[in-house]
Amino acid sequence: MIEIKERCGVIALSAPHKSIQVSRYAFDGLMALQHRGQESAGIYVFNGKSIEGYKGLGLVSEVFSTNILSGLIGNVAIGHVRYSTTAKSDIENAQPYHFSSTYANFALAFNGTISNFLSLRKELEEKGHVFTSNSDTEVIAHLIASNLLEVEDYMEALSLAMTQLKGAYSMVLLTETGEIYAVRDPLGFKPLCLGVIPKNEIYVVASETAAIDTLSGEFLNDVAPGEIVRICEGEVTTKKAVSLNRHARCMFEFVYFSRPDSVFDGISIYKAREKLGRILYRLHPAEADLVVPVPDSGRCAATGYSEESGIPIAEGLMKNRYVWRTFIMPTQSYRENQVRLKFNPVKSVVEGRDIVLVDDSIVRATTIKRIVHMLKKAGAKKVHVRISCPPIIAACYMGIDFPTRRELIAANCTVKEICNFIEADSLGYMTIDGLLEGIGLPENELCLACLNCKYPIEEIDFELLEKTLGGERR
Repeated sequence: MIEIKERCGVIALSAPHKSIQVSRYAFDGLMALQHRGQESAGIYVFNGKSIEGYKGLGLVSEVFSTNILSGLIGNVAIGHVRYSTTAKSDIENAQPYHFSSTYANFALAFNGTISNFLSLRKELEEKGHVFTSNSDTEVIAHLIASNLLEVEDYMEALSLAMTQLKGAYSMVLLTETGEIYAVRDPLGFKPLCLGVIPKNEIYVVASETAAIDTLSGEFLNDVAPGEIVRICEGEVTTKKAVSLNRHARCMFEFVYFSRPDSVFDGISIYKAREKLGRILYRLHPAEADLVVPVPDSGRCAATGYSEESGIPIAEGLMKNRYVWRTFIMPTQSYRENQVRLKFNPVKSVVEGRDIVLVDDSIVRATTIKRIVHMLKKAGAKKVHVRISCPPIIAACYMGIDFPTRRELIAANCTVKEICNFIEADSLGYMTIDGLLEGIGLPENELCLACLNCKYPIEEIDFELLEKTLGGERR
């Protein structure tokens, strides 16, 4: 599924000795998180005296050369890969965001969306704060700085900020003295985890466990919802700033966003998706010759569907892995051709066969429609579509770049109408109960707002937010 373009990844590293340079570790960690954002990348370091950094538009490997990395000297660093959700994709909105004034100096990188950033911004402007962008990241930075004026302590300033911010945020912050702070919102929308690289005893905070694995690190624990972690000179301290009776982990992390080799709050992403595929077969069996995944996001669920049904799985679609950043294409017509550029059916596999095509989700349905068309053009006799996520009927204001509600096909059409639109022979969606069973968490531990319109955050002007975000989203 390639219609949802959320999301960001963060990483922070802290080595106990100033002789250890961590910018290369940050680079490798961001490479492991590249799937979470391809618009821009950045790394900021503490060199013992000041915060220095570099960021640019493009993939991690395009932004950073060996010379640039060599110039980022320091034993403490934070990094970020971005896909925009509240502001345009330009260098001004690339992260980390460096806030510098007479009373505060820090760099900040975050993943999520602050749902009340418009009202917070207005309050801060009334206090005299001046903003240079329209991003929620800048609002977070000014809020923390404003709190520092009152409490003069980062742990307390962040604790206060957590009572003021509404929405999804997993963030890392680098101070002017080389401290690292990692913060996860009280509802725990987005993942954030802590690990250590035994060699050199470097502590790592990352959006996903896969990044810690990539650095040959050892996973220690998830940053808990509502928790603040401080790392400084080889010591880790934590504070539970806010405790809530419920949590709201983004169900899309389990279905689509996170890498299958990651573990989110103790749950294997691979196992969750594979189980969803098994449940999907029990809900919507089909007579077919082959199960074909939409690569790569549909592969785990397709494996589960195949194992539960006994229908063999085959790679009937090939993905061009060198077509990443369709956002840089010059016109909408080019972008609309991304499916043809990204996927090509294997005619020798699908010709004359009845196929179960498994994908993770449907948003506008334009992508799956083109894939079904390509498979039938390549000779598939029948294409039964199975989707491991329930129908998406509502927009997200907590970190995902969903289209507006009017563009969500399941918000406006029945399953039968969608099936007719994509020209499939049958269509079967996961149910919400099936989703909960597959992930293994109860409803009050997940955010299902895009599936049932029950938003876990309150006191938000959703109409104003949708108008604002809708103007920025492509």
